Amino acid sequence: MARRRRTKTKLFFLLISLIAFLAFVPVFAPLPSFSSHYSLSHRHRHQHRKVVTSTVAVKPGSFEIDDDKFWKDGEHFRIIGGDLHYFRVLPQAFFYLFIFSKALGLNTIQTYVPWNLHEPQPGKLVFEGIADLVSFLKLCHKLDMLVMLRPGPYICGEWDFGGFPAWLLAIEPPLKLRSSDSAYLRLVDNWWGILLPKVTPFLYNNGGPIIMVQIENEFGSYGDDKAYLHHLVELARGHLGDEIILYTTDGGDRENLEKGTIRGDAVFSTVDFTTGSNPWPIFKLQKEFNAPGKSPPLCSEFYTGWLTHWGEKNAKTDADFTASALEQILSRNGSAVLYMVHGGTNFGFYNGANTGVDESDYKPDITSYDYDAPISESGDVENAKFNALRRVIGLHTAASLPSVPSNNRKMGYGSIQLQKTAFLFDLLDNINPADVVESENPLSMESVGQMFGFLLYISEYTPKDDKSVLLIPEVHDRAQVFTLCHSKENSRRPTHVGSIDRLSSKTLGLPIAKCASNISLFVLVENQGRVNYGSYIFDKKGILSSVFLDGRILHGWKMIPIPFHNLNEVPKINAIIQVALSRSITVSTQTGLKDKSGNSLLLFSGNVSEVPAFFTGHFFIENADQIQDTFISFSGWGKGIAVVNDFNIGRYWPSFGPQCNLYVPAPILRHGENVLVILEMDYPRPELVIHSVDHPDFTCGSRITAVAAAVTAAAAAPSFTPPAAFIAPATFANIATPPTSIALKATAGFTKVVNTIPVTVPVFLLVRNVLVSEHFGVPF
Repeated sequence: MARRRRTKTKLFFLLISLIAFLAFVPVFAPLPSFSSHYSLSHRHRHQHRKVVTSTVAVKPGSFEIDDDKFWKDGEHFRIIGGDLHYFRVLPQAFFYLFIFSKALGLNTIQTYVPWNLHEPQPGKLVFEGIADLVSFLKLCHKLDMLVMLRPGPYICGEWDFGGFPAWLLAIEPPLKLRSSDSAYLRLVDNWWGILLPKVTPFLYNNGGPIIMVQIENEFGSYGDDKAYLHHLVELARGHLGDEIILYTTDGGDRENLEKGTIRGDAVFSTVDFTTGSNPWPIFKLQKEFNAPGKSPPLCSEFYTGWLTHWGEKNAKTDADFTASALEQILSRNGSAVLYMVHGGTNFGFYNGANTGVDESDYKPDITSYDYDAPISESGDVENAKFNALRRVIGLHTAASLPSVPSNNRKMGYGSIQLQKTAFLFDLLDNINPADVVESENPLSMESVGQMFGFLLYISEYTPKDDKSVLLIPEVHDRAQVFTLCHSKENSRRPTHVGSIDRLSSKTLGLPIAKCASNISLFVLVENQGRVNYGSYIFDKKGILSSVFLDGRILHGWKMIPIPFHNLNEVPKINAIIQVALSRSITVSTQTGLKDKSGNSLLLFSGNVSEVPAFFTGHFFIENADQIQDTFISFSGWGKGIAVVNDFNIGRYWPSFGPQCNLYVPAPILRHGENVLVILEMDYPRPELVIHSVDHPDFTCGSRITAVAAAVTAAAAAPSFTPPAAFIAPATFANIATPPTSIALKATAGFTKVVNTIPVTVPVFLLVRNVLVSEHFGVPF
């Protein structure tokens, strides 16, 4: 039940809603429409129609730095901002997230621009759907929110490859990223030559919302190539002009600032630091790297929470502690940008990863990017952190803050019965043989054009009477190994042997096989997300070394891309998903690829390996007004990817945790039948049931769950010891010992799916929801 508001409050939100509605009509041309009624009932939601862009002239303003202060149109101004990434939310959520941000007391939104989202393939540009930067900027302007834009070209942001397109990794000779390497700079010049002209009309001095544009991102933590930074500054000035403020962000210590900043008044140097640190000695240091009078104290990343990797406890920070740290900045007229004000979701395969002491200490990020931010992943604001931060911001804001809207409504649609519809290997009959790449040695995923998801490597070997040991010294990130003896009866589908992953085991015992023919070896490799920070960001995927069988190099490989498409790629509909939906478990009649003896490599039957497999379920929403945000709970399942109505909602891995439930925004849903397809890589829940619930859950991956998974894996996996004849190459001698247990980490990965979902929302419904939503205390 929504809280009733006073008449004054009603009038305020009525006015804001009507202004926003009228503003949307002329500007929101490229946004996709949705059939689900992602209404404003119980929240500020907004639907958009394709309409003509407004041509009303706006008088340009001025935003400047002087006397160690910001000046907006000649008036002293303090930045109280927050990071909110347009690419981690659906466009229909922009409106209510901005309204919530304004209710928190923010006047500025900061966002990255990920190059890989907008140019997923060389020359293939995307600026629509989840990549709709222009509509994001227009709405910021309409709602009087200023913008700090961070166009990279490197962004970090716990985003795959730090925002770089994966195809950069396929270029030979290898590029020197984040440097003055001429080949790299030519590509940056081309990208910014496309991007910056798009945002130029939105600069504040041109009448838009953008007050500052960032150069690179925390470069001092990576390198000290000043020629590279100067090139970016010159490039930005050439497109954006001389009036816009350019800025850098670096960690608040001398070493980072020495390496990552440009002395003088050409670029404004800002700082970030650990929440709770004494900010004022750091702001004093900041002044040394800015021209006299040009250093207003600004923490451009004030951390409201933190990121979470798979296998870790969900990151949480104390609300009062966070608010107290912000008070230290604001109490002395400092400025701050909350990172994050709203985190959002790593839909599809765009999550990033980190490394520890070395490259093998690999830590992929979970699907949720909730970040313990004051506005939760699903848009909730009724929480201690939002209230504590709002209280502090209110003390340092001259105008009274808008009232706080109610939480977004959510709904659980109950249990969803799944049915196994296809084995992954069976669907490979749909692969065009012309797309298969052959090579003496394995090639990386990028080298064969498979930027996300899976690549299947196939070779063969001659069986022997003793056990064999497989060694893959370098695999990014996780490989599932299967074998197939073609001469055995009832053995036409590969048998799962075990897993080799980047983090732990590199060797695997192959079972003894009495086989009259050569044995086919299948290695299914998944990209779990590219490293986005640090010295190991040049993170190619796939098998990146020779493969050794009993100490000898295994030659002769076929590489088969698994064509799951990205959120921002065409075709919009995923071919393999559609095939999985349309078929049951039957023996294929296609012949597909052949091994050296003429046996089919892709024609499997029988019941040897139960996974990887697709499972499909349906759930119904009877009434349009029941379409609300929901969560899909994967408790009891292993590891995989989930797709709802052709939209990839992300990876699940409850066996490793901590995330149990995946967020499903309402615009993905539709009135009537909804379809859920999952690719399970490890082990399905025995009763094949999944639940739609109304809440998040980050409590999976307990010790009990891990022990149960270990018992299951150990029971299914063969035990082995390396043969006496095993000879480990000297280079890899330290990792030649076989593992004591089968690695538990299994990973699946489709790529990101469609970026548009067809729907129409009548204008009358939009207006009605704005005017009589429960937020105003009027029953809907």
